[in-house]
Amino acid sequence: MGGCRTVMPKLDHGSMSVSLRTCYRYLNETSRSFAAVIQALDGELRHAVCIFYLVLRALDTVEDDMSIPLEKKMPLLHNFHTFLYQPEWCYTESQEKDRQVLEDFPTISVEFRNLGQEYQDVISDICHRMGVGMAEFLEKRVGSMKEWDKYCHYVAGLVGIGLSRLFSASQLEDPEVGQDTELANSMGLFLQKTNIIRDYLEDQQEGRSFWPKEAWGQFVSQVEDLAQPQNLESALSCLNLLVADALRHVPDVISYLSRLRNQSIFNFCAIPQVMAIATLSACYNNPQVFQGVVKIRKGQAVTLMMEATSMAAVQAIISQYTQEILHKVSLTDPSRDKTLLMLERIREKTLSGDTLRSRAHHLSPVYLSAAMLLAAISWQYLTAAAGQSPGTTDMQGH
Repeated sequence: MGGCRTVMPKLDHGSMSVSLRTCYRYLNETSRSFAAVIQALDGELRHAVCIFYLVLRALDTVEDDMSIPLEKKMPLLHNFHTFLYQPEWCYTESQEKDRQVLEDFPTISVEFRNLGQEYQDVISDICHRMGVGMAEFLEKRVGSMKEWDKYCHYVAGLVGIGLSRLFSASQLEDPEVGQDTELANSMGLFLQKTNIIRDYLEDQQEGRSFWPKEAWGQFVSQVEDLAQPQNLESALSCLNLLVADALRHVPDVISYLSRLRNQSIFNFCAIPQVMAIATLSACYNNPQVFQGVVKIRKGQAVTLMMEATSMAAVQAIISQYTQEILHKVSLTDPSRDKTLLMLERIREKTLSGDTLRSRAHHLSPVYLSAAMLLAAISWQYLTAAAGQSPGTTDMQGH
């Protein structure tokens, strides 16, 4: 395959410590969607993102574990970042399926401390801020649209910010990538909101809700009423309102991706974004959101992963799916004007010459073959992604 190593580098397990090999094993066991693309990152950044993922997975496992009493969970979340510097700390009382990242946290924390200080500072800071945010929402539901943004910032926007700072710390990307927290936050919010919208029914069945009351309260008295057949018209109106809100982040996504220079980082960031816009299009005005599972087809997903390797291709994909949404906008939908406005802003951004020129290049046949390999390997992790609950589970909003 010639140059494939530049896209899908083979991990040299022989040169790794036992603890680092264990971390990659945990990554593959717990990251169902993007383990492959994390391992496709270049150089030392690969290890930093792997450890970042596992630290946040451990934090998220604490937050998700309903068997931990609130009075115990609150200080765990607030103080979790300090455990990174306590070599013996672990938590052995979790009932969650991914509890091994807590039970064997010393293996993860030792590799955290083996990272360069510039990486440690980022991971510790994001872990601290996320833990505080998770604790804030333990006892309350998302009310206003501003609170929805705030919740999504804590569980996904901070991931985007942290990753961006890691990209810049590695010197594979320019400093501005890590400094522009607004664009990085939008990357996370777009993914998180898409997941929350898609997972309405699953979350309801598990006794939780992340749809903001300011949205659903316009149409029904209780959020669970959206799933009642007699409320379908109201449910679709609420759904479309939230899709319109999620779409406002897409211009920032385009701006962010246009700044990236490293191909492995571009792939890592672009693939989940094009999957998200395809998922959002599938959800728009779709009764299935309230009746079952909405997911894109396997072949469609693999095609997206194969194609999302250049800025021009990503903009074409975004344009395709926003056109699909446009064709589904109803004349009577209450959010029609806002949706059309967001779609027009995205259209203008996708036609912008500045973003197209920023990463204008042609991929060689060798690189395209490597991209196909990446897609094939990624798919084994991606197939389960549609059933994941919102949270920090896959670094990019899943």
